[in-house]
Amino acid sequence: MYQLPHIANWIVTFGVTHDYLVYVAIAIIACVEGPWISLILGVVLRLGFLYFWPIYIALMLGDLVGDVIWYYIGRRYGHSFITMHGHRFNITEEAVARLTRLFHKNKHVVLFLSKISNGMGFALVTLMTAGMIRIPFGRYILVNAVGQLVWTGFLIGTGFFFSNLYVTVDNVLGKISITAAIIVVIFLGYRYYKYLKNKAQTL
Repeated sequence: MYQLPHIANWIVTFGVTHDYLVYVAIAIIACVEGPWISLILGVVLRLGFLYFWPIYIALMLGDLVGDVIWYYIGRRYGHSFITMHGHRFNITEEAVARLTRLFHKNKHVVLFLSKISNGMGFALVTLMTAGMIRIPFGRYILVNAVGQLVWTGFLIGTGFFFSNLYVTVDNVLGKISITAAIIVVIFLGYRYYKYLKNKAQTL
């Protein structure tokens, strides 16, 4: 019997009794932690719970609300926020200066790549720097929305694909192989994340 992750169980149970509020809850969770909830909801979709487009829209909106919040913090508070709270979010003046140089070269590419690579290790500081250097909000949200469309779709698809393999295989050896493949993909993803972060730090 396929067991859902704990948070997925909660979402499914909540969705049974709250047809619309569950998507509000998904958006709120995505505002804080979008990538993992997107993967988990790919599994939920494969098992036939909830609906694709409401999930997709809720995930995108939730993540974009988070982007707007960090843009506003950068634009409104900037360096004072870094001085008081930067250490809590791994945001430093050095990182802001580095991202500022990158933004001046090609702000659209930096924003888009940051979105589809979960920030290259600098997700929050990228969003906040965009506000600090006052990238026009309309352009900022448009580029982030396009990147979010790609990123959310990729994550949901990944969760759906691997859960589909796991459910359709009906022998223990096959399930072990799929589990091992998932672990390898997660490891490679983590190594790629570290590579992007180290590369960004040298720019």
